[in-house]
Amino acid sequence: MNIYEITMSIAEKTNLEKEEVLQVLREIKSDPEMTQRDLSVKLGISLGKVNFIMKALIHRGFIKVDNFKKSNNKSAYLYFLTPKGVEEKARITYRFLRRKIKEYDELEQEIRRLEQEVGEAAVQRDVRDQLRAND
Repeated sequence: MNIYEITMSIAEKTNLEKEEVLQVLREIKSDPEMTQRDLSVKLGISLGKVNFIMKALIHRGFIKVDNFKKSNNKSAYLYFLTPKGVEEKARITYRFLRRKIKEYDELEQEIRRLEQEVGEAAVQRDVRDQLRAND
């Protein structure tokens, strides 16, 4: 098994629904000429991780790579979402949205609990202050 096959095997076993994958798919859709280095800088993730994600997405048929013929740099590439990639991006976006809504609901509940605790602490403080004032 060569390094490429090992990388693809790992990619298939890892969850490609992470936020970084969604970010990469979004950026490719908005700017097919963006280099992996540009993606790395824009998304704040390592170049190696971008490369790993890109290889996995290419291997799964979610993006297609073409040489950028108009470029003076013959190693420049264009990345396109395939129809399969567009579908997968929609699925990932839906699951990401569901997860974020759940996190939001949980955060909302925690905020209510904290507000209640703060309110209870304020009432206790007021009672103590009144008791001290009456002494």
